[in-house]
Amino acid sequence: MSELAVVYAALILHDGGAEINEENLKTLVEAAHTHQHVEAYWYSKFAELLATQDINTVLTTISAGAAPAAGAGGAAAAAGGAAEPEKEATPEPSSEEEDVDMGGLYDDEDDF
Repeated sequence: MSELAVVYAALILHDGGAEINEENLKTLVEAAHTHQHVEAYWYSKFAELLATQDINTVLTTISAGAAPAAGAGGAAAAAGGAAEPEKEATPEPSSEEEDVDMGGLYDDEDDF
């Protein structure tokens, strides 16, 4: 929760056109009464990070989480020409249903 409070404070400051610095982040988090959950180092970490980044670029750039998968496929295709994709081993569904003894739980007969 501590990082989230500082992220929201940074977004609010950015949206309002205010400078994103340690003091403004701390003031906004304290005004939201969430400061007791925020470790003191988060303010300086976010202030340092956002001082070197364009926030609009950070907000509009898609995360690099998917890039390695796309990059790996592109590198394999470039290195080996048209590489055949690997097939995943998926179990084939059984055509027969398995009879499971439920201990008479769903029998129509009353065995009380």
